Amino acid sequence: MDFWPLVLAGALVGFSVGLTGMGGGALMTPIMVLVFGVNPSSAVGSDLAASVAMKPVGALVHHRARTVRWDLVKWLVPTAVPAGFAGAFLLPLFGDGHVLQARLKLAVGGALLLAVAGMFARVLLARRRGEAAAEDARARVRPVPTLLIGLVGGLIVGMTSVGSGSLIIVMLMLAHPKLRANELVGTDLVQALPLVAAAAAGHLIVGDAKLGLAGTVLIGAIPGIYLGAKLSTRAPAGILRWALAVLLLASGLKLWEVPNNTTALACAALIVLGGISAAVRRLRHRPAVAAVAADTAQPRV
Repeated sequence: MDFWPLVLAGALVGFSVGLTGMGGGALMTPIMVLVFGVNPSSAVGSDLAASVAMKPVGALVHHRARTVRWDLVKWLVPTAVPAGFAGAFLLPLFGDGHVLQARLKLAVGGALLLAVAGMFARVLLARRRGEAAAEDARARVRPVPTLLIGLVGGLIVGMTSVGSGSLIIVMLMLAHPKLRANELVGTDLVQALPLVAAAAAGHLIVGDAKLGLAGTVLIGAIPGIYLGAKLSTRAPAGILRWALAVLLLASGLKLWEVPNNTTALACAALIVLGGISAAVRRLRHRPAVAAVAADTAQPRV
């Protein structure tokens, strides 16, 4: 397998993670499968092994900024960690040999499409939270829903490597609508550390994780994350998230072996939707800007 193309792929994925906080497993696993021809189980295991080294970067930033709800983490970890570890051992339920690889490919594709839906849900929920001004630094944790989120999210991550930074955060927003946005992101990144480590350990035991492959990806991913994080405050995050959504949609449909014409139409529709959404957001923003400008122009008595 080519060394430098893998390094470049790792750099691009790391850059996306540093810039948007999303796209680790959702990008690296399909790239390994679709571009480099890695079998799906090895791609999942290797991506999880690489994520163990990638996740602490963002988690440390949020820990220093004190945007981690440790009371929420403690209710996620008890179910997420064992579920993530068990994911590798549940894969034989899909079959074995070529049957397993084919079904796992479909499962990863399904997880990617769920991640795209989760990105839309996250945007809609964030807008509702903004309109309702519902954020509360003292929002209480709901233990039972949080334990269930850890269980479901852990299983998905353990079996497909997708979801630790996309699906779980959406479920957290649904269960805890008053949590502050930065606390949701920080908490999700921190809980992902033991979850991804447990899932990677399960795949190492099963023999799916290829450490050489993971190490090659990390050569590019680590500097990519650093550069992405440096640029994250200047780049238009909304445009980047829409671009990521289009890429995930295309990858998911290709893993499902959807015809190229249909995939292209679906991606084009998503791009048009993104353009409409951006235009509507600008139109809503203009009256507020005009009102502020008019207020500041008034003479002071």
